[in-house]
Amino acid sequence: MCCLYGVIDYGKSLTTKQLNKMISILSRACEVRGDDATGIAYNIPQKLCIYKRPLPAYKMRFKIPAGVNVVMGHTRMTTQGDENRNYNNHPFYGRVGNGEFALAHNGMLYNDTFLRKTEKLPETHIETDSYIAVQLIEQKGSLDALSLKYMAERLEGSFTITVLARNNSVFFVKGDNPLCLYHFPKRGLYIYASTEEILKGALSRMPYKFGRHEKINVFSGDILEISASGRRSKTAFDNSRLFDHYYPYRFDYLSKNPRRDSEYVRALKYVAVDCGYSSEDVDSFLDQGFTTDDIEELFYTT
Repeated sequence: MCCLYGVIDYGKSLTTKQLNKMISILSRACEVRGDDATGIAYNIPQKLCIYKRPLPAYKMRFKIPAGVNVVMGHTRMTTQGDENRNYNNHPFYGRVGNGEFALAHNGMLYNDTFLRKTEKLPETHIETDSYIAVQLIEQKGSLDALSLKYMAERLEGSFTITVLARNNSVFFVKGDNPLCLYHFPKRGLYIYASTEEILKGALSRMPYKFGRHEKINVFSGDILEISASGRRSKTAFDNSRLFDHYYPYRFDYLSKNPRRDSEYVRALKYVAVDCGYSSEDVDSFLDQGFTTDDIEELFYTT
C-alpha cells in the first residue's frame, strides 16, 4: 500500500515557491499510505530528474527548480525490496527509443519473477516487484499507449501506475487500486493523489485557492494521457488478469481464499492497527462484502 500524487501545471500558473509548497503538502498527506520512502520525478531542459530517499515525506526537503511545471510523486510502504537500498524506491528510471521516463506504482505484483524469465528480461539488482513494469515498457522500445497496454496486460496482482515522459506527458494506467484526479480548468491545473480523502485533505491545507474543480473519472482498464498542454486522451487495456489470484508458479499465494492471503490484504491488516482497527476487523469487513478499496477508504475517513 503506497500513494501516488502529483501536479500538472499546464497553465503555468504556479510560481516555483508555490509548486514546492504544494508538493511538500501533498507528499505529507500521502504518508498515511506509506512512510518508508518518498520520491518525486520532474523534467528540466537537460534531463529527467528523480529525487528519492528512504525517508518519510515530512523529513524531505524538496527544491524543485524554476521552470518545472509537472511533478510526479510517490510515498512507499515497503513490501518487497529494502527501502534503505535507495534503488528499490519509486519513482524508477527507464529509457526507450523516444526518451527517458519515470514510473511509480501503487499495488503489489505477483508475477514479476515469472515475467522476467518468460519474457527473457535482464536480471537486475532492483528487488522491488514494480520494476518489472519498467522493463516491459523498455522491451517494447517506446513509451506510448501501445507499450503501456502491453505492460499492463501482462501484470498480475494489483496496481495503478503513473508514468512521466520526457515531453512532460503524464500517463495514468488504472488497475484496481485507487486514484483521484482533480482538474482546475481556470488555472490550467491538475492535481492527483491515490484517494480523494488524501487529496481533499492536502488541498485544505494549501495556502492557495484554485477555484472550482472537476473530478476526472479514471476507471480500471483505462490508460489516460495528459499532455504538456493539458489535453486528455484515453485508451484501454484488458484488465481481466488483475482479478486472477491463482498463480501456479507462486505457491505461497495459494489458499482456499487467495484474496485473504494476498500481500495487499496483509498490508491492510498492518495499517489497520495504526487506524484503530484490528486484523480481525479486516476479515469481518471482507465477510460483509467490502472490497479492499472500501476498507481502505473507511480507515482514512474515520
